Amino acid sequence: MDKEKDELFRDPARVGREFDFGAETAQVFDDMLARSVPFYDELQNMIAQLAGDFATPGSRIYDLGCSTGNGLSTMSRFLPENVALLGVDASQAMLEKARAKLEKQALSRPWKLIHADLNEGLSLDNASVVVMNLTLQFIRPLYREKLVRSIAEGTNRGGCFILVEKVLGQDSLINRLFIKHYYDFKRRQGYDESEIMRKREALENILVPYHQKENETLLLNNGFSSCDCFFRWYNFCGMLAIK
Repeated sequence: MDKEKDELFRDPARVGREFDFGAETAQVFDDMLARSVPFYDELQNMIAQLAGDFATPGSRIYDLGCSTGNGLSTMSRFLPENVALLGVDASQAMLEKARAKLEKQALSRPWKLIHADLNEGLSLDNASVVVMNLTLQFIRPLYREKLVRSIAEGTNRGGCFILVEKVLGQDSLINRLFIKHYYDFKRRQGYDESEIMRKREALENILVPYHQKENETLLLNNGFSSCDCFFRWYNFCGMLAIK
């Protein structure tokens, strides 16, 4: 399926507007992800492979913040047949894109899409794998601890939580260097200076990153027994936590 090119932030009218996950964003989101997330396809494969390591027969696999369904689609290739896939997102437009994608693929296992705002909490049940791929950073910090605790409570013993986030560097100089090189990456993907600037401003109060160590503490203090980093590229970090 061809991706519609992301040119949202070429429009000067977007100056002063906060980023949102509505219909306009959903229309170009696959292209936005491919050009804004370093090693996006490989990262999806890594998540799917790890999910396959922990998925148990008869359990549920949750993708919280599933957007257009890429994670669910990729994971389905690595999972046993007798598991159920559940995708959760706050954007109805994203879920519509996900539904069209998953229906076209005719997955051989049950799947369900749920419209829900994770800021308001979520009850999980019989989960062997829970994924949040660049989603927790959009949850208000006030609600993150409660959400992670509920994820741990709904995850079976021996199950896992796969968390991918943009993170802050421990040192201000290192953080600036990471951001500089990330913007260089975006330029190589065809984004110009005005697009990069407008998107940065649009995300300023919407995307709130933590340090890697803060995310580790969040996981270990709220129900997970161990965690480690499985992916790191400048200010992008993937963590695997085990209950």
